[in-house]
Amino acid sequence: MELGIYSFGDVQKDPETGALGSTSQAMRNLLEAIQLADQVGLDYFGIGEHHTREMPASAATVVLGAAAATTKTIKLGSAVTVLSTDDPVRVYQQFATLDALSNGRAEITAGRGSSTESFPLFGHSLNDYDELYAEKLDLLLQINESETVTWQGKFRPALDNALVVPRPDSGSLPIWLATGGNPHSSIRAGLNGLPVSYAIIGGQANRFAPLAELYRRAAGQAGIAPEKVKVSVASPGFVGEDPAKAKEFFWTHWHAVMEQIGKIRGFAPPPRFHYDQEASGDGALFVGGPEEIAERIVKLQGSIGHMRQFFQIDVGQMPHREFLRAIELLGTRVKPLVDKALAAVPPVKEKHDA
Repeated sequence: MELGIYSFGDVQKDPETGALGSTSQAMRNLLEAIQLADQVGLDYFGIGEHHTREMPASAATVVLGAAAATTKTIKLGSAVTVLSTDDPVRVYQQFATLDALSNGRAEITAGRGSSTESFPLFGHSLNDYDELYAEKLDLLLQINESETVTWQGKFRPALDNALVVPRPDSGSLPIWLATGGNPHSSIRAGLNGLPVSYAIIGGQANRFAPLAELYRRAAGQAGIAPEKVKVSVASPGFVGEDPAKAKEFFWTHWHAVMEQIGKIRGFAPPPRFHYDQEASGDGALFVGGPEEIAERIVKLQGSIGHMRQFFQIDVGQMPHREFLRAIELLGTRVKPLVDKALAAVPPVKEKHDA
């Protein structure tokens, strides 16, 4: 089981005034977090694309490129690239460059994005939300298959035997398809032979088990090789030495970010009892001490069969030192417990029947 982190580059608050701090410092903090995640043995770090004052991680490959030069083994990816409002040629070139500099550790996670600020920023219409994504995903996959591409679509100029370089040493990049639970996305990922990444940010985490099975059935019907059928899970989480203190601490920051999002999207932030339900048992928020978090990861793996789980820890302007400490605990305490528990469980044979 691979464990890791994802972040949107959360901006810190000034401890004296309470005002939002520097977006530049947030990017430096993000690089430090990736370096620490590598040092403590985590497997993956993803940077999600956002364009807000609170979450300004708008250029993932730049930060990941800096991390490539200062880390050794950790995989470096997007979580996610909002493909609908980007150009697949440039996305591929940037991540192929990252792959070269990291000696084969780059990954793309393509998604529509749960936030929509990139649409007006880059001159796209939300009316084209689904069509943009389908077309640009098709082009990205064609580029990944061949260094010369002939292609025609609706939203960007056609390509006629166009050369797209650089190319990965391995021949292609890992491209994951991200989804928040749309069944059609699971089917699309399976039919295209793409690994799928489920964003589980609320509710009961094991409700995604039928979607993972739907994905595997679609892959089986398409004749996809078993080694290409992969599932990962992204979820909010926080690890602390003391379980009760960890839950109390994360509540204040999770509630703060839910307030921010609620003001934009027009909903009231969830009450404390809702948080308490989701931060324990089968809930989507993986918050608590190392033993509890490890146990919950292993239990979810038994339901979904995922091979990677990665956590958004730095939410609601969390102090950077607390973010770093949680990363350290995830790598040094949680991961060994998960590895030991799963090593004692016989592997489950993948199902590809209709």
